[in-house]
Amino acid sequence: MNDTFLKACRGEKTDYTPIWMMRQAGRYLPEYQKVRGNITFLELCKNPELCVEVTLQPIDILNMDAAILFSDILIPMEAMGAPLEFHDGQGPVFREVVRDQAALNRLIVPDADESMPFVMETIRLLRKELKVPLIGFAGAPFTCATYLIEGGSSKVFWETKKMMFTAPELFHGLMDKITRATIGYLQAQARAGAQALQLFDSWAGVLAPCDFEEFALPYVKRIIAALQQFDIPLIYFANNGATLLELSVSSGADVIGLDWRLNIGDAIARVGNKAVQGNLDPFSLLLPEEKLRARIASLLDDAKDAKGHIFNLGHGIHQFTPPEQAKIAVDAVHELSRKR
Repeated sequence: MNDTFLKACRGEKTDYTPIWMMRQAGRYLPEYQKVRGNITFLELCKNPELCVEVTLQPIDILNMDAAILFSDILIPMEAMGAPLEFHDGQGPVFREVVRDQAALNRLIVPDADESMPFVMETIRLLRKELKVPLIGFAGAPFTCATYLIEGGSSKVFWETKKMMFTAPELFHGLMDKITRATIGYLQAQARAGAQALQLFDSWAGVLAPCDFEEFALPYVKRIIAALQQFDIPLIYFANNGATLLELSVSSGADVIGLDWRLNIGDAIARVGNKAVQGNLDPFSLLLPEEKLRARIASLLDDAKDAKGHIFNLGHGIHQFTPPEQAKIAVDAVHELSRKR
């Protein structure tokens, strides 16, 4: 197996910088669109054979150094009893929002193996096929809570912050229940064979540092601590989190994911003795080849002092990105980092 990704997570010497991309299995690939066909997104997420196929696509087509399980961060919320819908152009929708104690009481902490067996079966099938490590994942509690409270995506998070500041006991109760469900979910993924786990905190950046420290970070720490028993790399990614970097380091994660809003060299100096993952602006993939290669070369230079560096985008690859541009980036990372 090509274990370069795992070595970089552990801060060990590698022959080159490994690369994978968030949302690497998805809509930008024609092969993915063909699989989607006439089935819904949720139907795809619950079909292990098709999930295996789309997880493998970027490995086979683009030569990524790690695979990430194809799923969605909100699958566990559905298992908790929150009816989930996906609509084209609108994204995820929860018709039954959680804004009072009665709604919170209706949520359960599910047994992950019983309620989401399709996820664990996908992991087991992938481990038989893959020649690179498999990353499992979940949404961080704050990010998942925003969807349950808002009823879907939001720009200002009015209902979420209103609950935080006017009904903190209710908010913490929701965070506790999501945290317990997430711990069980990620532990089940590790038992099924995931070789690294990433916690996505897509909306953490909407919080002031003091509020992140009070309302979000303690739950991330609980999850990370509960996963230590598996002795696999744990990655924490707080999107738009430049102001939260030192707090993110205190989460206990082995690898700190970085978005593109700060120089990776500056981030490494602040992170200290931890590996980092990131942090190319996803839209940089639209640059002409020579400019893209130059951008990648500069990023690799800036990351030279990292304990370990996994090259990645600063967020998910955009659905309209030409696949050939992603391939240019992968090849450039491999080639240029070998020379270093």
